[in-house]
Amino acid sequence: MSPLLILRVHADLRLGLGHVARALALQESWRSLGGQACIAISGDDRARRVGGGTHPFLDQPLPCETQYLGPDLHAPLPAELKNRAAVVLVDQWDTTLAYLQALRPLRVAVMEDDTDAHESADLLFQPFLEGVHWPDHPLKVVDGRKVRPFETTSGACRVVRGASFIVVDKAALELRPKRMPLQPLAVHKLLVTFGGSDGPNLSQKAFDTLARLAAEDHWRGACTVLAPNGIQGDPFSGCTVVRSLPGLTRLLPEFDAIWCSAGVTLAEALCMGIPAAVWGQNDRQHAILADLALANGCFDLGAGPGADLGIVREALAQWLGPEGQDNRQEQVRDGLALVDGMAAARVARELLQLAVRASSEIPA
Repeated sequence: MSPLLILRVHADLRLGLGHVARALALQESWRSLGGQACIAISGDDRARRVGGGTHPFLDQPLPCETQYLGPDLHAPLPAELKNRAAVVLVDQWDTTLAYLQALRPLRVAVMEDDTDAHESADLLFQPFLEGVHWPDHPLKVVDGRKVRPFETTSGACRVVRGASFIVVDKAALELRPKRMPLQPLAVHKLLVTFGGSDGPNLSQKAFDTLARLAAEDHWRGACTVLAPNGIQGDPFSGCTVVRSLPGLTRLLPEFDAIWCSAGVTLAEALCMGIPAAVWGQNDRQHAILADLALANGCFDLGAGPGADLGIVREALAQWLGPEGQDNRQEQVRDGLALVDGMAAARVARELLQLAVRASSEIPA
């Protein structure tokens, strides 16, 4: 049995390429279980590149089948592709009841949903939207099946919740430290990145904030600002502005800390023990980051688009300096506990159970 998993994703200026990065990690874990995978993607020119079989970040072919579906977020799957598949995982931030129902008779899983649409699916992964800390025990028996605290139901859909399902690239697991890394007295090298699109232009606001800290001698470190849209103003001493960083996952350990938003890069930083200050790009991201901060996984600077930069400067100066060393050390400890790097394997096993169930129900 080599069941085909469709990873249905979308990429545009609003979503960036984080969902694509997650799909790449999941297809690898799925194929390690003996399955086949197809990334079915809609969106802009970057989506077209992925749909043509080329890696979104590197100049190399992708290791699995791909299909470009056009620009529409809710573009349907081709009938030929549906007929070959057993399971589809919808991971595109927004979905609708009608869209999920149209995917039948496939088994349907959804990655993150804060609406009721997922109730028509078979399985929902909620790594962020219902809290990130859920224990494994105690077990209880529901309808003759042992259920862990992170499991629940929503309508007819089974829901699994928490940080155990936060997917990262395999490289993050490989680079995960064997012991707790010790934080320097102050942050000497800082990475600033808010994703491949940065619609709210948070990179510019972060640049202005750090420039002011440097000018007032409140921080003397070096920073790399990833700004796909460019930066207005001359870089200050110690600041490097770049439009892209290919192979970012493997570059992360070179930095003492990161300032970012919700996404795969944040998850990889937590997995590798790199302390993170965070800005939400919108209200939904801010809610996600607030839950992570409550679990002490990151330092929450609020919602970036409406942030009071005076308050942000004051908080950031303390966090980057000697006063923030203990706080950063605690975030490393708790971040490593939240994101262990094994979520892609867990998600793949859950999807395989759906595929096995689907095959067992096919009439002879």
